[in-house]
Amino acid sequence: MPLSRLALTDFRNYRELLIEPGPGFNCLHGENGAGKTNILEAVSLLAPGRGLRGAALGEMARGDGPGSFAIATRLGGTDLGTGTLAAAPERRQVRVNGGAAAVNSLGEWLSVLWLTPAMDRLFSGPGGDRRRFLDRLVLALEPGHAHHAARYEAAMRARNKLLAEPDGADPGWLLALEAESAEHGAALAEARARTVQALGQRLAATPDDSFARAEIALAGWSGGDLAAMLRANRGRDAAAGRATEGPHRQDLAVTHRAKGQPAARSSTGEQKALLLGLVLAHAELVTERRGEPPILLLDEVAAHLDPGRRAALFGRLQGRGQVWMTATEAALFDGVEQASRFRVEGGTAHPT
Repeated sequence: MPLSRLALTDFRNYRELLIEPGPGFNCLHGENGAGKTNILEAVSLLAPGRGLRGAALGEMARGDGPGSFAIATRLGGTDLGTGTLAAAPERRQVRVNGGAAAVNSLGEWLSVLWLTPAMDRLFSGPGGDRRRFLDRLVLALEPGHAHHAARYEAAMRARNKLLAEPDGADPGWLLALEAESAEHGAALAEARARTVQALGQRLAATPDDSFARAEIALAGWSGGDLAAMLRANRGRDAAAGRATEGPHRQDLAVTHRAKGQPAARSSTGEQKALLLGLVLAHAELVTERRGEPPILLLDEVAAHLDPGRRAALFGRLQGRGQVWMTATEAALFDGVEQASRFRVEGGTAHPT
């Protein structure tokens, strides 16, 4: 279901904001620095994770505010909220219909996908960026993925700390942590493989249009008995200060299908088109699997597309669920039909 209201309190540059988005396109325009991306970031925090900026929670509270923030929304007949308390600015709180809930439970209520200017070089940047991008794609299809990711990372951190102890690590504790890492690591890798396979099939069946089609595959760590690998690698891992094998070493390999070359070697415009095509195909897959489309957050996407691709994007998104888009000029949304439009300025957002 689409969000029918969004309320922000002491979030970024907003003391208070209340807007009622429409079920389809929601177009936010305003000058650079007005706070358009802040609204998209607030929506992204209604899913598990650290939002589209990946920022620390303490950075999200309004600078001259009380040190806490709140985001509240209505999803059908359900009230969802998240934020922090001034006494614990780095501890995220979640409320569902007024009751406390786990952060990872948000994935059971809605799926959120986003594209931002920072992702323009996703294919040529660090592998960790692509891995985090892949995990968001998985999470939209399998909400339980966040639980396994959190448990795996916690176990790995504890193991790294134990291996660094000068007096040596307790063998029994190490075995327990390695078993936990293997259990949740296997779940992570299997979920990624399922998503890559399903999305690859969807991309292969997608007709050619203005957005280049991608071929995708998992690269890097290929699986195996992770617990045994961790036991065998204790000395090497202690020297490296990190685990040298595991699903945290996986990568998403993306190829320009028509040219048969790695996406990283494509032009900037081609990489943008490949990324858009991939996200659009994934949104269709989510709609098919979950019975409802994901919420899409497209930050400054229209400004970087030529008129033909811009029209093609609007056409593919029409009637595909709730879409939030930002731009510095309202004219960049020309061609969008039946949209809710907002002018963002001075810590406010006014319908236009």
